[in-house]
Amino acid sequence: MWDIIITIAVILFLIFLCGIRIDKEYERSVVFRLGRFKHIKGPGIYWIIPLIDLKKKADLRVRTLDIASQETVTKDSVTIRIDAVLYYKVEFPEKAIIKVRKYQHAIGQKALTTLRNVIGQHNLDELLNNRTSINESISVIVDHVSDEWGLKVTAIDIKDVEIPKDMQRAMAKEAEAVREKRARIIKAEAEQEAASKLTEAAAMISKNPMALELRRMQMVTEVGAEQNTTTLIMMPSEFVNMAKAVSDSFNKKKEK
Repeated sequence: MWDIIITIAVILFLIFLCGIRIDKEYERSVVFRLGRFKHIKGPGIYWIIPLIDLKKKADLRVRTLDIASQETVTKDSVTIRIDAVLYYKVEFPEKAIIKVRKYQHAIGQKALTTLRNVIGQHNLDELLNNRTSINESISVIVDHVSDEWGLKVTAIDIKDVEIPKDMQRAMAKEAEAVREKRARIIKAEAEQEAASKLTEAAAMISKNPMALELRRMQMVTEVGAEQNTTTLIMMPSEFVNMAKAVSDSFNKKKEK
């Protein structure tokens, strides 16, 4: 009698041990009882009924999925090759297990088709200059669909845009033309400003003829300092007379 009781106890204990499960902090288990969804277990230790309950484990951490490099055509008919990466996580484990089979493959294919469709709605310049907004547009579309699968898209980033060689040469020529245009505009603005200043200076000199002579003397001094040459200066009689008058006046004051 006791042998039977001990045997039954051992069997029950083994069955109990077989039902013990442990999930990590970032894991959740979807438990099915006789094929029907029962509840979600984890993290930590818990118990399920052996041979009756079946569990499917889901990882709640953010995952990265490389979207295969592919060729696509922009709105302005330029064929480009794009690499992108998808960041997502399981938000509702029961939906991810029940609603879709192989949710990682499903969300990858959805991101791939959405990427092609969105790129086809933008010109090449928009793709190169507004990559952030395009990434957000793709993320919103994919997240809306994946929400039914219990998945949350955190981000989609376009890693690289490969442009054909002939288009790269055309873009380089365009950039060079833009830089040359900018340089010419800056030079023209500088010449305009210089002409304006010269006009103002000419107007001031015209009001005082002696200022012109003083400026001339200054230029002669600068030329003499830069070149080791002898310079002959032709001075107007008015300038000489004025200098003589100033000298006589100074001498008279000195004699007094």
